[in-house]
Amino acid sequence: MGTLFRSEEITLCQMFIQPEAAYSSVSELGEIGAVQFRDLNGEVNAFQRKFVGEVRRCDEMQRKIRYVESEVKKDGVKIKDCEDIPRAPNPREIIDLEAHLEKTENEMMELSQNAVNLKTNYLELVELRHVLEKTQGFFHDEDVLGVGNNLITQEEAGQTRGRLGFVAGTIRRERIPGFERMLWRISRGNVFLRQAELDDPLEDPETGNELYKTIFCAFFQGEQLKNRIKKVCTGFHASLYPCPSESKERDEMLKGVLTRLEDLNMVLNQTQDHRTRVLNNVAKDIPRWSIMVKKMKAIYFTMNLFNMDVTKKCLIGECWVPVPDLPKVQKALTDGSAAVGSAIPSFLNVIETRENPPTFNRTNKFSRGFQNLIDAYGIASYQEVNPALYTIITFPFLFGIMFGDLGHGLIMFLFGFWMVSGEKKLGAKKTNNEIWNIFFGGRYIILLMGIFSMYTGFTYNDLFSKSMNVFGSKWKINYNSSTIMENPTLQLNPSSKDLQTDIYEWGLDPVWQLGTNKIIFLNSYKMKLSIIFGVIHMIFGVVMSTFNHNFFRRRVYILLEFLPQIIFLVLLFAYMVFMMFFKWVTYSPKLEQPYSPGCAPSVLIMFINMMLFKKTPPLEGCEEYMYPHQDLVQKSFVFISLLCIPWMLLGKPLYIMCTRKNHNKVSGHNGDVNQAMEMTPETPDQLAPTAHGESGQGGHDDEPMSEIFIHQGIHTIEYVLSTVSHTASYLRLWALSLAHAQLSEVLWNMVLALGLKTSDPIKGPIMIYIMFAFWAFFTLAILVMMEGLSAFLHTLRLHWVEFMSKFYEGLGCPFQPFSFKIILDETEE
Repeated sequence: MGTLFRSEEITLCQMFIQPEAAYSSVSELGEIGAVQFRDLNGEVNAFQRKFVGEVRRCDEMQRKIRYVESEVKKDGVKIKDCEDIPRAPNPREIIDLEAHLEKTENEMMELSQNAVNLKTNYLELVELRHVLEKTQGFFHDEDVLGVGNNLITQEEAGQTRGRLGFVAGTIRRERIPGFERMLWRISRGNVFLRQAELDDPLEDPETGNELYKTIFCAFFQGEQLKNRIKKVCTGFHASLYPCPSESKERDEMLKGVLTRLEDLNMVLNQTQDHRTRVLNNVAKDIPRWSIMVKKMKAIYFTMNLFNMDVTKKCLIGECWVPVPDLPKVQKALTDGSAAVGSAIPSFLNVIETRENPPTFNRTNKFSRGFQNLIDAYGIASYQEVNPALYTIITFPFLFGIMFGDLGHGLIMFLFGFWMVSGEKKLGAKKTNNEIWNIFFGGRYIILLMGIFSMYTGFTYNDLFSKSMNVFGSKWKINYNSSTIMENPTLQLNPSSKDLQTDIYEWGLDPVWQLGTNKIIFLNSYKMKLSIIFGVIHMIFGVVMSTFNHNFFRRRVYILLEFLPQIIFLVLLFAYMVFMMFFKWVTYSPKLEQPYSPGCAPSVLIMFINMMLFKKTPPLEGCEEYMYPHQDLVQKSFVFISLLCIPWMLLGKPLYIMCTRKNHNKVSGHNGDVNQAMEMTPETPDQLAPTAHGESGQGGHDDEPMSEIFIHQGIHTIEYVLSTVSHTASYLRLWALSLAHAQLSEVLWNMVLALGLKTSDPIKGPIMIYIMFAFWAFFTLAILVMMEGLSAFLHTLRLHWVEFMSKFYEGLGCPFQPFSFKIILDETEE
């Protein structure tokens, strides 16, 4: 929890590695994933770096792997995930791997080319078979033939067939209309075209796609027209096949074609079997090859960030390292040197720097989802207080206030519990479904949101818009039956002797479900709860700023910023919350005036009058104020709160102005700034980095005083106005909770109740079944999914704006370690 409360301490290190041990050392660092390297060759072009050749070799190997993988997937061979993640190969294994990939690629290309050639021959023979079969029907057609503009019968065509020529072939089906028009134009209508479509599609040898073709036979007269027709066929990519004019010759050719097809089909099957065996063997190694090459490429890419010393005998690198991981990094360097038998060890030196380190919050599978919510707003500044620790409780709790329903919360809890209990199995399934990945990544958030929704739903006594009589109602009426039955709307006076009331054990008494003023009561109850929790949440956020001031040694800001802020918030809004509790305790129906409920003043009106110094005349027999000297106390609170505004506005700028004058006097004492700086020791306050990477007096040394006053003015105005707007913003807790409850009640009464009211013994069960299906669907789709998403977004806004704005800057940069696990996960995504 310590690292979740504040980001880990990170230091800048410099490592010296021998060139022969650099590859293995960087490989060990990639396995532990605890180092973020800096680019020491920023001015060098990417194509001019030392290891760019090795990176290109890795790119070439990745290209070969992609080609082999595409061939494997083309044949539908399944590639299993690699169970044991291999380590990066050493330089000697790289040569063997490169040669093996080269051999595999050549073999796959040869197999593919042979398969294409065989399929091309097979396609040509199949088309020739169809041409011979279809043209047989063309020549024996008994219908009337049209040649040019003249019509001749079958007998006349037989007499003149010796003078007619023809060409036969196949063409793509979609090219037939243009083909016909072109033939008609070049022959002026003197070509007779017969065609027949193939029912079954053929396979394209190159792509494997389906081809829909048409058999055609064009009759013509004259050698010149024959050449024109062949040119048109070439232009439309039609395949022409030899077709004898005599029936016997066509039959003999067809028999020969069928024999060749059988032989070629046998060869194709044997070739495909051999190809399948080769692909199955290759598919086992593809994941391992891919991981090894990715690691190799990442290593050489990282080594390009290193700098070579002047003697060219040592590689120098700089990196950010979490302080707890320094022993692991040193051990990785030692293991890398030992792996290649280097006699000279690698060194790791810690460097002092004033630069801002990256932010690193070490998380686990439970806290990662909450940390992602905070990082979506902004990465915390280095060692700034991290709101994720408190968000683990406050986020699902505020969500539960808006989504308070025991039944809906149970559905959400079961969904989250299903994902948490089966996280290993579900996490192993890689999917590109972004919605599912978001749900699964926030499974613990959903689980806690369901638990807190069940808690608040039990407190509201709300189960699918119905109440549960768990402890027995505490409202006991001493009226007789006739009085109750003859009064459809019976008003119960809590102070009446005929009505006995007591405190319900937990939450709301179920008798409120029968009250006509249920909404009025819940409206007031939930609105006050939202204000109470909102003010507490904001006060907690302001208090959290003291941890930043104290840690970064800006303790004077506790006096100049925190104190006026907390006084302003407490004396106005926390006082309003106190008056709510005071009103609940002071006024009771058992008491007489002026402490009866009818005399209780409105807290909201009281707060408005307090701010405007107004008075509201009380009712007869009542008092305006709840306790003695309340008017004096409230005026004192408002006066002190108004004094806090110039305190916030001028305190910090005046302090910076005074410290600058004192610093200038010391530094200019002898007229030599450098000499004065050497004579004046730096205090810890000046050396400590702030939440913004600042030092000294909050990092405003180079900023003009005019801008400091302007920024502080904006900050003061924003805080004063935000206390009002943020308090009102927490009313969304009341609004969404009331809307959710009313929508649930409407869905019950308008849908499910229709089936429950059906008394017919035959239609009743059918109506209940149908109405329950509709009710369940709308409950899941609207009340759980849509309302849940709405409550989630509103809760997120309350944390990002109302809570975190009090102490959180979020101006840091994330710690991005060199980790093989992260690289492999990103490439899969």
